[in-house]
Amino acid sequence: MRFGICNELYEEGTFAEVCHSIKAIGYEGIEIAPFTLSNLITDITPTHRAELKKIVHDEGLETIGLHWLLAKTEGFYLTSPDVTTRRRTADYFKALAEATHDLGGELMVLGSPKQRDLLPGVSYDSAVGYAIDVFEQLAPTLEATGIDLCLEPLAPSETNFLNTCDQANALLAKLNHPRFRLHMDVKAQSGEVGETVPALIEEHAGKARHFHAQDTNLKGPGMGSVDFGPIMKALIHSGYRHWVSVEVFDYSPGAVLTAKESLACLKRELAAALA
Repeated sequence: MRFGICNELYEEGTFAEVCHSIKAIGYEGIEIAPFTLSNLITDITPTHRAELKKIVHDEGLETIGLHWLLAKTEGFYLTSPDVTTRRRTADYFKALAEATHDLGGELMVLGSPKQRDLLPGVSYDSAVGYAIDVFEQLAPTLEATGIDLCLEPLAPSETNFLNTCDQANALLAKLNHPRFRLHMDVKAQSGEVGETVPALIEEHAGKARHFHAQDTNLKGPGMGSVDFGPIMKALIHSGYRHWVSVEVFDYSPGAVLTAKESLACLKRELAAALA
């Protein structure tokens, strides 16, 4: 299990400065929100991508991949009944996959709640079909680039499409393609009614490809009431052996303090779980 952090926490500083800070604190990987580089991933030239990849490499970090895939974009929608919109969305996901590959990453996390909400008159089952259509168009590019797309269940307060791990797994089973995987998240799974986060991890994380760590107060691990001891134990017991990325939504404590306290918490609880 390795620890990374999402770069949008750093609201100031150049990409090089952010990478330097992340490495100095002790992280091994950086997960990138495309909007921190440009509003559209297609605006980032191959030359610029190569420069960014070199910065990450020279700092001794690894690029984990991309998340917040559709943030600050317009015209894309996963579950639209409109064929043209779905084709445009698939094409943009293809561009994101190519950029992920160029940056040295290995996965993309698809949250984007407001670009997947059920539109008026669209049933849940129809939305599943529309999403699968987008994903089937994307699949050859994922195969060519070696990138995995990770579906993120989100709480009903954020979206009404794919709220649980079971729902995400049902869609993945219908799609039946190895490049599409489950993503799990402490905050998101805290929204699953009747289940604890450790129990959900025990059940699903063995098949998950990626994991985000944060407190339900939107700050980093160790900065709120969530007990990460059982969470780390559950990750180990489930057989999860991939990245754990710190993803926070409340930046008010400051990037460096949040990054330091989060990593200290995760390392402490991992060591205790392994003892």
